[in-house]
Amino acid sequence: MARESAVRVGLVYPELLGTYGDRGNALVLAQRCHWRDQRADVVEIAAGEPIPDSLDVYLFGGGEDAPQAMAAAGMRASRANVERAHANGAVVFAVCAGFQNIGTSYTLPDGTVIEGMGLVDAATVAGSPRLIGEVVVEPDPPLPRLTGFENHGGRTTLGPGLRPLGRVIAGGGNGNGDGVDGAFGERLLATYLHGPVLPRNPALADLVLTWILGALAPLDSVWEERLRAERLDAGAKTGMAKWWRDLRLARG
Repeated sequence: MARESAVRVGLVYPELLGTYGDRGNALVLAQRCHWRDQRADVVEIAAGEPIPDSLDVYLFGGGEDAPQAMAAAGMRASRANVERAHANGAVVFAVCAGFQNIGTSYTLPDGTVIEGMGLVDAATVAGSPRLIGEVVVEPDPPLPRLTGFENHGGRTTLGPGLRPLGRVIAGGGNGNGDGVDGAFGERLLATYLHGPVLPRNPALADLVLTWILGALAPLDSVWEERLRAERLDAGAKTGMAKWWRDLRLARG
C-alpha cells in the first residue's frame, strides 16, 4: 500500500557533490517508487542553502577535494537538521566524498584537515596510489553482491562498533588494507561505489526504500540485473588480473 505523501528524495549540493554521476541514485529511488504507484519527489538542496529536516532520504555524492571542503562546511552547519530527520526515520546515503564528509575528518595530502559531520565514527586520510576501477563487494546485509566503480585517494578507517557495508572481493573499497567497503548502520549506508551504485544494484535501492516504506511489491528488474551481471563479471576479471600481477611481482 503506497503512503499518501510523496517520498522526498534529497539530493544535497549536487553542484559540489555531483562529479561522478551520483545524481542517478536519486533518479533511481524516485523511479522505483513511481513504478510502485508511490509518489516521489527529488528535492535538490543547492550549495549554500541549509539542509532541511523534512526529507526522507539524504543523498550525499562524490566530489573533488575543493568542492568537498565547501560542501563539508554546509553539511556541518546543518548537522542538527540531518540528525533530527534521521532520528525521525529518514535515511542517510553517502558516496565517496559524501561518505568522508559524514565521518569525523578527512586529511588532505597537504595535511589540511576537513572536519566532518560526525554522523559516523570514520576518519579518512588521503593516500597513494589513487584507487580507480571496478569494485565487487560481498555485502554484510542480506543482499546480492554489489558492483560499482571507485575513483578516490581516501583511506578510511571505521571506528569500533561501526559495521562496514561489506567485504571487498575486487577493488580497493575503504582502501586502508582491512578489505572492506563503506559503513552500514540503522537507516544509514555509506560506500565508495559510484556507477552510480543504485542503478547497478536494484536490491540495494529497494533496501533503502524499505527503510522508508516498509515491505515493497516486487519489480521486474531484468535489465538492471543484466547490467549488474555484466559489471560483476568485469569486476571479477579486474580482481583476477590484479591477483595474477601481484603473484608475479611476489615471485620476482
